[in-house]
Amino acid sequence: MMPPQPHRHARICPNCDGFARVAIATGNHLPDGSRHTIPVNCLTCHGLGVIARPLATAKSA
Repeated sequence: MMPPQPHRHARICPNCDGFARVAIATGNHLPDGSRHTIPVNCLTCHGLGVIARPLATAKSA
């Protein structure tokens, strides 16, 4: 099975390179010994990994 492809009208976000959501360790440990993490979304693409391409506009003469 092939992985899903982004829509033709979208392109990979230049700020996060498609890794739109990451988990950042806070430095604290949970009772089971694992690290406490918080999810953070890219501010440019809002966690989608892609942004819309700009619309083509006609140049005025």
